Amino acid sequence: MGDLIWLIIVILLIGWLIGFFGFGEAVGSLIHILLVLAVIGILYRLATGRRP
Repeated sequence: MGDLIWLIIVILLIGWLIGFFGFGEAVGSLIHILLVLAVIGILYRLATGRRP
């Protein structure tokens, strides 16, 4: 499950970068929604990380 979360985070960040640099204003707030989802995913992963 943890690897899946990291995969989703990476896909969201790549999508955000493509949207931000590739399409600019055409995509609008979708870029920022992807960024927020990626940050939430990272925070979730850090909060529920594996503990020994």
